[in-house]
Amino acid sequence: MLVQSTSLPIEANSPLFGGARGQLLIVADGMGGHAAGRKASSVALEQLIIQLLNRMHWFLQLDHDREEDFIDSLKDLLRQAHARILAEAAGNVAERGMGTTLTLAYIVWPRMYVVHAGDSRCYLVRDGHCEQLTTDHTLARQLVESGGLKPEEEAQSRWSNVLWNVLGGSGEQELIAEVRRMDLIEGDVVLLCSDGLTRYLSSETLGEIISEGGGDNESICHHLVGLANAAGGEDNVTVIVCGPKDTGVRDRLYDFRIGGSTKMSVENPPASDSDGEGDSSEPPSTDAMIPQDFADEDTLPG
Repeated sequence: MLVQSTSLPIEANSPLFGGARGQLLIVADGMGGHAAGRKASSVALEQLIIQLLNRMHWFLQLDHDREEDFIDSLKDLLRQAHARILAEAAGNVAERGMGTTLTLAYIVWPRMYVVHAGDSRCYLVRDGHCEQLTTDHTLARQLVESGGLKPEEEAQSRWSNVLWNVLGGSGEQELIAEVRRMDLIEGDVVLLCSDGLTRYLSSETLGEIISEGGGDNESICHHLVGLANAAGGEDNVTVIVCGPKDTGVRDRLYDFRIGGSTKMSVENPPASDSDGEGDSSEPPSTDAMIPQDFADEDTLPG
């Protein structure tokens, strides 16, 4: 796994292996107090990343006839992360009830699989139009869908922040794993964000800013965070903007240790880390492999 940017700490010299086959984007917005929420979101990301890298690699070798099996496996991975958070919380009274939203986009060009639980969101921006691909798992959204609340009243409803479906939490009901598959085209932009952004900015505003950003995704992210903070900024804001492309790179494997001096391509990585074979004929540049110190540690106003 080549880390482009992250808001989570990564231990020095952590071995990260992976093939340049796709992109993995994840937003997890923790709940249950600062420390417990951070742990819940970290546990979910760790569980999903490890399982996707080590267990889901096989799908990339398969045809579309097995796609239903793959989608079922994605749902199962989310349920496993849910169970692990509950198990972690059971052993510590201070962490009881901790949970996290989880919105994940797994891109293997031109396919994108969006896996979701909670009220973080994934959008697809195409030709200036911003389409929400996920459903908010809030009581307010349920009321709108059942006709008990008008759509224009949803954002201001007292039920808009009440989640009925998250990883962890009370664990009183079974997790519902929402999965959606999209086919991407050149020029598409994918946006993942926490509700700290969408509470203040409409989908029309998001589409306009991304379309006018000229592909400078880092600046777009900071611009969006700044607008949310200026509009009130009562919650943490997490934003990921990605312009996926068909790079044509296949089966290329690298060993990259963050914080260490090892930056090399490898032909035969340990079998326990990957079941694919690498092609080291064209190693990436050093600049391309260094994670960008981009994600803000805290995006609260001030």
